[in-house]
Amino acid sequence: MPVIARLRDRLDTVPIGIACLCARIFPAAVFWQSGQTKVEGWHVTDGAVALFREEYQLPLVDPWLAAHLAAFAEHVFPALLVLGLATRLSAAALLAMTAVIEIFVYPDAWPTHGVWATCFLLLILRGPGALSIDALIDRAVQRSSQPYRAD
Repeated sequence: MPVIARLRDRLDTVPIGIACLCARIFPAAVFWQSGQTKVEGWHVTDGAVALFREEYQLPLVDPWLAAHLAAFAEHVFPALLVLGLATRLSAAALLAMTAVIEIFVYPDAWPTHGVWATCFLLLILRGPGALSIDALIDRAVQRSSQPYRAD
């Protein structure tokens, strides 16, 4: 067997859950850190609101509301991703946020946004992997839906 084929076969045995775990953790860290710059304690800073008013200038959304929604999303969805809870929903929310950032705020940052989008698409299409709360819930639901057998 050629070396390349053996290598491919060995790589095929690596669980996808490892890649999914990385796809959850690393983009989550980026969004979490961004969220941290927008808050002091439990409050969105005036500087964050000013950033949305002066630099981001999103259409159709009030800067105060946009800053608060972004701060919320950048904390909740990354936390859920790291836990692997509501993973597909969280990845979809952050993919939508990434699209808004790419289209309206930093269109020249498409290589970075493309990496984030790829991670989120993997999670949406394949799920969080075995190392997640979602997987634990799935296993519990499968066990409870099996008919009872008295042996």
